[in-house]
Amino acid sequence: MWKRYIIELGFGADLHGQDMTKAAKRAVEDAIRRSCLCGLEEVLGIQDFDEIRVHVTIACPNPESIQESEVLSVLPVGQKSIKVTKGGMAVPGLYVQGFGDIDDSVVVANACVEVSVAVD
Repeated sequence: MWKRYIIELGFGADLHGQDMTKAAKRAVEDAIRRSCLCGLEEVLGIQDFDEIRVHVTIACPNPESIQESEVLSVLPVGQKSIKVTKGGMAVPGLYVQGFGDIDDSVVVANACVEVSVAVD
């Protein structure tokens, strides 16, 4: 049976370019930078961190544009999975053609990263 060990939340933005994948990757990085999984080894005795499951949920304005494999590539360990849903935020920013903007919006993605472990 799998049980959740930790849940971390993060957010990421792309100020220019409206790149949902970039915002999502930043959101996952934000979440995982705030946790140390020392209890996996010290409490649970897990030696191989590829034995854990890491599930990511992303909420962003245009979920269909997310490159899921790119988002999962920022996770250093674990059996990885992802779910992408509509959410996040798009707010007016500044249009600068030279920055690759397609419009003036700033896009924000939210991430929930869940680490699960097998328990008897």
